Amino acid sequence: MGEDAESPKINHTFLRDYVTEADVISTVEFNHTGDLLATGDKGGRVVIFQREIESKGESEETGETGDSGEYNVYSTFQSHEPDFDYLKSLEIEEKINKIKWLPQQNAAHFLLSTNDKTVKLWKVSERDKRPEGYNLKDEEGRLKDVSTITSLQVPVLKPTDLMVEVRPRRVFANGHTYHINSISVNSDGETYLSADDLRINMWHLGITDRSFNIVDIKPVNMEDLTEVITAAEFHPQHCHLFVYSSSKGTLRLCDMRASALCDRHTKSFEEPEDLGSRSFFSEIISSVSDVKFSHSGRYLLTRDYLTAKVWDLNMDKGPVETYQVHEYLRSKLCSLYENDCIFDKFECVWNSTDSVIMTGAYNSFFRMFDRETGRGVTLEAWRESSKPRAVLRTRRVYTGGSCQP
Repeated sequence: MGEDAESPKINHTFLRDYVTEADVISTVEFNHTGDLLATGDKGGRVVIFQREIESKGESEETGETGDSGEYNVYSTFQSHEPDFDYLKSLEIEEKINKIKWLPQQNAAHFLLSTNDKTVKLWKVSERDKRPEGYNLKDEEGRLKDVSTITSLQVPVLKPTDLMVEVRPRRVFANGHTYHINSISVNSDGETYLSADDLRINMWHLGITDRSFNIVDIKPVNMEDLTEVITAAEFHPQHCHLFVYSSSKGTLRLCDMRASALCDRHTKSFEEPEDLGSRSFFSEIISSVSDVKFSHSGRYLLTRDYLTAKVWDLNMDKGPVETYQVHEYLRSKLCSLYENDCIFDKFECVWNSTDSVIMTGAYNSFFRMFDRETGRGVTLEAWRESSKPRAVLRTRRVYTGGSCQP
């Protein structure tokens, strides 16, 4: 979304004439139908956008379906506030790390949001009617004198302006010592997992005062630590399976039926190391920053610094598909290491049919790859594309140059 005045249908009341650090979006998540898009920012705010439904006349003119590609602001609320850990004398940022929607069970929507330490469950509901005709209250909501009530009346619901209510339902705190990097809702609709650098916990959505530790890779002596957990996700169909990735580029598939504490994985996925091309940066660029199950549940999509990879759960010897995302940066790794850019993290996602994958890049670019043809395209999210009916333009990336020591 941009700030162009030529887009009258977009509500810009929440936008400012200037952008501060707190306004930078840190995570985005569509709900299961794609009608709602939730964004979290570094200021701890969550902004929910709703897909606009075209009128019948507009649909007939364009020949398109009733849903357009435009999203209007649906609701905005403050999810997290800055906090302070007095035991460790550490400030806890309000930045939203992850947002996950729960499967919709009724007219209301539920979503989870988390910062570094605390996960919160929110209920988003609409109200377009209000009750009138209370027996014990007057029209302004004040209690009546019981002695003045001479008859009973039945309250009635009358139409009113649409109002979106967002209410906190649960707060899941004190479950993590380190920063939370992932949350994932289970297919059973009752539990979810949260992962930090060294542990993965499983929570019940109705219980806030305790969780079950299902993975713990913390060594007795922290000097023996060789890797950290970078991402974790439940299987889309099987509630007993989940996968987590590590900074060493390893994926571990765990089955909770085998053991309550999944200290032993069911399967491990790791690409064989090419000793001929090994360098000082090999371990850094092989760190997996994101992992996603395909909708079918058979494949895994991972993202490291330079590539996106597809893994088959039935083949643990290596990835079945590898897509070059940042290959032009391979000659500049030493410069990227000096300015810490080599530690940047990128996410990845499947399309609804698992035929196309998408991942982020630098300079407002993102890359899409067709799995059938292997072809990739680089698209740019730019200001002009926020206009109605605008088409994203492709960009060619310059791949020349060499790394300066």
